[in-house]
Amino acid sequence: MGFESAKTLSEALPFIQRYHGKTVVIKFGGHAMVDESLFASFARDVVLLKQLGVNPVVVHGGGPQIGDLLKQLNIGTQFEDGLRVTDAETMKVVVMVLGGAINSSIVRAINAAGGNGVGLSGSDAGLLTAKKLQRTVIDPDSAIERIVDLGFVGEPDKVNPIAINALKDAKEPFIPVIAPLGVGKDGESYNINADSAAGAIASALNAKRLLLLTDVKGVLDKAGELIRSLPIDQVPALIKDGTAKGGMIPKLETAAKAVDTGVEAAVILDGRKPHALLVELFTDHGAGTLIS
Repeated sequence: MGFESAKTLSEALPFIQRYHGKTVVIKFGGHAMVDESLFASFARDVVLLKQLGVNPVVVHGGGPQIGDLLKQLNIGTQFEDGLRVTDAETMKVVVMVLGGAINSSIVRAINAAGGNGVGLSGSDAGLLTAKKLQRTVIDPDSAIERIVDLGFVGEPDKVNPIAINALKDAKEPFIPVIAPLGVGKDGESYNINADSAAGAIASALNAKRLLLLTDVKGVLDKAGELIRSLPIDQVPALIKDGTAKGGMIPKLETAAKAVDTGVEAAVILDGRKPHALLVELFTDHGAGTLIS
Protein backbone atom coordinates (compact mmCIF):
# COMPACT_ATOMS: atom_id res chain seq x y z
CA MET A 1 0.00 0.00 0.00
CA GLY A 2 3.03 2.27 0.28
CA PHE A 3 2.65 3.15 4.00
CA GLU A 4 3.99 1.33 7.01
CA SER A 5 0.99 1.29 9.35
CA ALA A 6 -1.20 -0.97 7.19
CA LYS A 7 1.16 -3.87 6.52
CA THR A 8 -1.25 -6.00 4.54
CA LEU A 9 -4.23 -5.41 2.32
CA SER A 10 -6.37 -7.50 4.69
CA GLU A 11 -5.65 -5.06 7.52
CA ALA A 12 -6.60 -2.08 5.38
CA LEU A 13 -9.62 -3.68 3.67
CA PRO A 14 -12.26 -2.73 6.30
CA PHE A 15 -11.15 0.90 6.09
CA ILE A 16 -11.13 0.84 2.28
CA GLN A 17 -14.70 -0.47 2.33
CA ARG A 18 -15.69 2.28 4.78
CA TYR A 19 -14.65 5.00 2.33
CA HIS A 20 -15.56 3.30 -0.94
CA GLY A 21 -17.76 5.64 -2.99
CA LYS A 22 -17.44 8.40 -0.37
CA THR A 23 -16.11 11.92 -0.87
CA VAL A 24 -13.02 13.09 1.00
CA VAL A 25 -12.10 16.78 0.74
CA ILE A 26 -8.40 17.45 1.29
CA LYS A 27 -6.91 20.86 1.99
CA PHE A 28 -3.35 20.73 0.66
CA GLY A 29 -0.90 23.30 1.93
CA GLY A 30 2.04 24.01 4.18
CA HIS A 31 5.46 22.33 3.98
CA ALA A 32 4.17 19.47 1.80
CA MET A 33 3.58 21.93 -1.03
CA VAL A 34 7.21 23.09 -1.19
CA ASP A 35 8.99 19.79 -0.42
CA GLU A 36 9.37 17.99 -3.76
CA SER A 37 9.36 14.52 -2.20
CA LEU A 38 6.25 15.15 -0.09
CA PHE A 39 4.55 16.85 -3.05
CA ALA A 40 5.06 13.81 -5.29
CA SER A 41 4.07 11.44 -2.47
CA PHE A 42 0.86 13.41 -1.87
CA ALA A 43 -0.06 13.15 -5.56
CA ARG A 44 0.52 9.38 -5.58
CA ASP A 45 -1.59 8.94 -2.44
CA VAL A 46 -4.48 10.94 -3.92
CA VAL A 47 -4.35 8.79 -7.06
CA LEU A 48 -4.33 5.64 -4.93
CA LEU A 49 -7.43 6.87 -3.07
CA LYS A 50 -9.22 7.25 -6.40
CA GLN A 51 -8.10 3.80 -7.54
CA LEU A 52 -9.51 2.34 -4.31
CA GLY A 53 -12.93 3.84 -5.01
CA VAL A 54 -12.68 6.96 -2.84
CA ASN A 55 -13.63 10.35 -4.35
CA PRO A 56 -10.86 12.79 -3.35
CA VAL A 57 -11.38 16.54 -3.88
CA VAL A 58 -8.23 18.66 -3.42
CA VAL A 59 -8.41 22.32 -2.33
CA HIS A 60 -5.02 24.02 -2.17
CA GLY A 61 -3.46 27.08 -0.59
CA GLY A 62 -0.47 29.14 -1.68
CA GLY A 63 0.28 32.01 0.70
CA PRO A 64 4.10 31.64 0.72
CA GLN A 65 4.24 31.36 -3.07
CA ILE A 66 2.09 34.50 -3.42
CA GLY A 67 4.44 36.33 -1.05
CA ASP A 68 7.50 35.22 -3.03
CA LEU A 69 6.11 36.48 -6.34
CA LEU A 70 5.03 39.79 -4.81
CA LYS A 71 8.62 40.28 -3.65
CA GLN A 72 9.97 39.46 -7.11
CA LEU A 73 7.61 42.01 -8.63
CA ASN A 74 8.47 44.60 -5.96
CA ILE A 75 4.84 44.83 -4.87
CA GLY A 76 4.55 45.83 -1.22
CA THR A 77 2.57 43.68 1.19
CA GLN A 78 0.56 44.92 4.16
CA PHE A 79 -0.97 42.71 6.83
CA GLU A 80 -3.86 43.53 9.13
CA ASP A 81 -4.58 41.21 12.04
CA GLY A 82 -2.51 38.50 10.31
CA LEU A 83 -4.37 38.78 6.99
CA ARG A 84 -2.84 40.05 3.76
CA VAL A 85 -4.47 43.23 2.48
CA THR A 86 -5.27 42.40 -1.14
CA ASP A 87 -5.60 45.41 -3.42
CA ALA A 88 -6.30 45.12 -7.17
CA GLU A 89 -2.62 44.75 -8.08
CA THR A 90 -2.06 42.08 -5.44
CA MET A 91 -5.21 40.25 -6.53
CA LYS A 92 -3.78 39.84 -10.04
CA VAL A 93 -0.80 38.06 -8.51
CA VAL A 94 -3.08 35.92 -6.32
CA VAL A 95 -5.07 34.77 -9.34
CA MET A 96 -1.85 34.12 -11.28
CA VAL A 97 -0.35 31.99 -8.50
CA LEU A 98 -3.42 30.14 -7.16
CA GLY A 99 -5.36 29.71 -10.39
CA GLY A 100 -2.27 29.23 -12.53
CA ALA A 101 1.12 28.04 -11.29
CA ILE A 102 0.11 26.10 -8.17
CA ASN A 103 -3.10 24.60 -9.51
CA SER A 104 -1.46 23.36 -12.68
CA SER A 105 1.55 21.96 -10.80
CA ILE A 106 -0.73 19.83 -8.59
CA VAL A 107 -2.70 18.66 -11.62
CA ARG A 108 0.53 17.72 -13.42
CA ALA A 109 1.77 15.78 -10.38
CA ILE A 110 -1.49 13.84 -10.12
CA ASN A 111 -1.40 13.06 -13.84
CA ALA A 112 2.26 11.98 -13.61
CA ALA A 113 1.24 9.59 -10.81
CA GLY A 114 -1.31 7.94 -13.10
CA GLY A 115 -4.40 9.94 -12.21
CA ASN A 116 -6.69 12.31 -14.11
CA GLY A 117 -6.42 15.64 -12.33
CA VAL A 118 -8.63 18.51 -13.46
CA GLY A 119 -7.89 22.06 -12.37
CA LEU A 120 -10.77 24.25 -11.22
CA SER A 121 -11.16 27.66 -9.68
CA GLY A 122 -13.93 28.67 -7.35
CA SER A 123 -15.11 30.93 -10.15
CA ASP A 124 -15.71 28.01 -12.53
CA ALA A 125 -19.41 27.20 -12.99
CA GLY A 126 -20.22 29.37 -9.97
CA LEU A 127 -18.47 26.90 -7.68
CA LEU A 128 -17.65 29.44 -4.96
CA THR A 129 -19.67 32.59 -4.45
CA ALA A 130 -17.81 34.88 -2.09
CA LYS A 131 -18.62 37.85 0.07
CA LYS A 132 -16.14 40.44 1.22
CA LEU A 133 -14.53 39.44 4.50
CA GLN A 134 -15.26 41.93 7.28
CA ARG A 135 -12.76 42.39 10.09
CA THR A 136 -12.67 44.71 13.07
CA VAL A 137 -9.66 45.26 15.32
CA ILE A 138 -9.23 47.09 18.60
CA ASP A 139 -6.44 49.67 18.73
CA PRO A 140 -4.24 48.68 21.71
CA ASP A 141 -3.52 52.31 22.59
CA SER A 142 -6.96 53.90 22.31
CA ALA A 143 -9.08 50.76 22.79
CA ILE A 144 -11.19 52.04 19.89
CA GLU A 145 -12.61 49.45 17.53
CA ARG A 146 -12.08 50.09 13.85
CA ILE A 147 -13.14 48.35 10.65
CA VAL A 148 -10.30 46.94 8.56
CA ASP A 149 -10.56 47.02 4.78
CA LEU A 150 -8.78 43.92 3.49
CA GLY A 151 -9.55 44.64 -0.14
CA PHE A 152 -10.34 41.58 -2.23
CA VAL A 153 -10.25 39.07 0.61
CA GLY A 154 -13.45 37.06 0.75
CA GLU A 155 -15.15 34.25 2.58
CA PRO A 156 -17.43 31.53 1.19
CA ASP A 157 -21.04 32.58 0.79
CA LYS A 158 -22.52 29.83 -1.36
CA VAL A 159 -21.14 26.65 -2.95
CA ASN A 160 -22.51 25.22 -6.18
CA PRO A 161 -20.91 21.76 -6.52
CA ILE A 162 -22.30 21.04 -10.01
CA ALA A 163 -18.83 21.00 -11.61
CA ILE A 164 -17.39 18.71 -8.91
CA ASN A 165 -20.34 16.32 -9.18
CA ALA A 166 -20.03 16.24 -12.97
CA LEU A 167 -16.39 15.15 -12.63
CA LYS A 168 -17.27 12.60 -9.94
CA ASP A 169 -20.05 11.06 -12.03
CA ALA A 170 -18.07 11.02 -15.30
CA LYS A 171 -16.96 7.72 -16.82
CA GLU A 172 -13.34 8.76 -16.38
CA PRO A 173 -11.98 8.83 -12.78
CA PHE A 174 -11.33 12.57 -12.58
CA ILE A 175 -9.80 14.21 -9.51
CA PRO A 176 -10.84 17.87 -8.96
CA VAL A 177 -8.09 20.27 -7.86
CA ILE A 178 -9.59 23.57 -6.71
CA ALA A 179 -7.98 26.98 -6.30
CA PRO A 180 -9.70 28.97 -3.49
CA LEU A 181 -10.82 31.89 -5.63
CA GLY A 182 -14.42 33.08 -5.47
CA VAL A 183 -16.62 35.53 -7.30
CA GLY A 184 -18.73 38.14 -5.53
CA LYS A 185 -22.16 39.38 -6.53
CA ASP A 186 -20.41 42.36 -8.09
CA GLY A 187 -18.42 40.06 -10.37
CA GLU A 188 -15.13 40.77 -8.64
CA SER A 189 -12.68 37.99 -7.80
CA TYR A 190 -11.92 37.30 -4.14
CA ASN A 191 -9.08 35.47 -2.44
CA ILE A 192 -10.50 32.95 0.04
CA ASN A 193 -8.61 31.21 2.83
CA ALA A 194 -8.01 27.64 1.63
CA ASP A 195 -9.16 26.06 4.91
CA SER A 196 -12.43 28.00 4.76
CA ALA A 197 -12.96 27.11 1.12
CA ALA A 198 -12.28 23.42 1.78
CA GLY A 199 -14.70 23.41 4.72
CA ALA A 200 -17.48 25.03 2.72
CA ILE A 201 -16.97 22.65 -0.21
CA ALA A 202 -16.91 19.63 2.11
CA SER A 203 -20.21 20.70 3.66
CA ALA A 204 -21.83 21.20 0.26
CA LEU A 205 -20.72 17.72 -0.81
CA ASN A 206 -21.74 16.07 2.49
CA ALA A 207 -18.23 14.68 2.57
CA LYS A 208 -17.28 11.67 4.65
CA ARG A 209 -14.12 13.46 5.75
CA LEU A 210 -12.53 16.90 5.62
CA LEU A 211 -8.76 16.55 5.95
CA LEU A 212 -6.79 19.70 6.77
CA LEU A 213 -3.08 19.17 6.16
CA THR A 214 -0.91 21.43 8.30
CA ASP A 215 2.64 21.69 9.65
CA VAL A 216 1.96 20.38 13.16
CA LYS A 217 0.92 16.97 14.48
CA GLY A 218 -2.65 18.12 15.04
CA VAL A 219 -4.33 19.78 18.01
CA LEU A 220 -2.09 19.56 21.06
CA ASP A 221 -3.09 19.69 24.72
CA LYS A 222 -1.37 21.91 27.28
CA ALA A 223 1.30 19.23 27.79
CA GLY A 224 2.07 19.22 24.08
CA GLU A 225 0.49 15.81 23.51
CA LEU A 226 -1.68 15.09 20.48
CA ILE A 227 -5.44 15.15 21.11
CA ARG A 228 -6.62 12.25 18.94
CA SER A 229 -10.37 12.75 19.28
CA LEU A 230 -12.26 15.98 19.88
CA PRO A 231 -16.05 16.48 20.00
CA ILE A 232 -17.09 19.78 18.42
CA ASP A 233 -18.75 20.97 21.62
CA GLN A 234 -15.29 21.04 23.27
CA VAL A 235 -13.74 23.27 20.61
CA PRO A 236 -14.85 26.63 22.12
CA ALA A 237 -13.36 25.73 25.50
CA LEU A 238 -9.99 24.81 23.94
CA ILE A 239 -9.88 28.18 22.23
CA LYS A 240 -11.04 30.11 25.29
CA ASP A 241 -8.49 28.59 27.68
CA GLY A 242 -5.62 29.10 25.25
CA THR A 243 -4.96 25.42 24.50
CA ALA A 244 -5.58 26.20 20.85
CA LYS A 245 -3.84 29.34 19.70
CA GLY A 246 -2.61 31.19 16.64
CA GLY A 247 -3.25 29.55 13.30
CA MET A 248 -4.84 26.51 14.93
CA ILE A 249 -7.90 28.55 15.95
CA PRO A 250 -9.30 29.16 12.44
CA LYS A 251 -8.56 25.54 11.50
CA LEU A 252 -10.52 24.28 14.50
CA GLU A 253 -13.36 26.69 13.78
CA THR A 254 -13.46 25.56 10.14
CA ALA A 255 -13.44 21.88 11.15
CA ALA A 256 -16.19 22.35 13.73
CA LYS A 257 -18.37 24.33 11.32
CA ALA A 258 -17.96 21.68 8.62
CA VAL A 259 -18.98 18.89 11.00
CA ASP A 260 -21.94 21.00 12.16
CA THR A 261 -23.10 21.45 8.55
CA GLY A 262 -23.00 18.00 7.01
CA VAL A 263 -19.48 16.55 7.14
CA GLU A 264 -19.23 13.33 9.13
CA ALA A 265 -15.86 14.25 10.66
CA ALA A 266 -12.87 16.53 10.08
CA VAL A 267 -9.23 15.79 10.77
CA ILE A 268 -6.33 18.18 11.36
CA LEU A 269 -3.18 16.24 10.52
CA ASP A 270 0.52 16.63 9.85
CA GLY A 271 1.15 16.99 6.12
CA ARG A 272 4.91 16.72 6.70
CA LYS A 273 4.56 12.99 7.40
CA PRO A 274 4.76 10.78 4.31
CA HIS A 275 1.44 9.10 3.46
CA ALA A 276 -0.42 10.96 6.22
CA LEU A 277 -3.65 10.71 4.18
CA LEU A 278 -3.44 6.93 3.92
CA VAL A 279 -2.48 6.46 7.56
CA GLU A 280 -5.43 8.61 8.64
CA LEU A 281 -8.02 6.89 6.48
CA PHE A 282 -6.81 3.28 6.49
CA THR A 283 -5.50 2.59 10.00
CA ASP A 284 -7.05 2.35 13.45
CA HIS A 285 -4.95 5.04 15.12
CA GLY A 286 -5.15 7.65 12.36
CA ALA A 287 -2.66 10.47 11.88
CA GLY A 288 -4.05 13.57 13.58
CA THR A 289 -6.93 15.06 15.57
CA LEU A 290 -10.39 13.81 14.64
CA ILE A 291 -13.14 16.41 15.18
CA SER A 292 -16.64 14.93 15.22
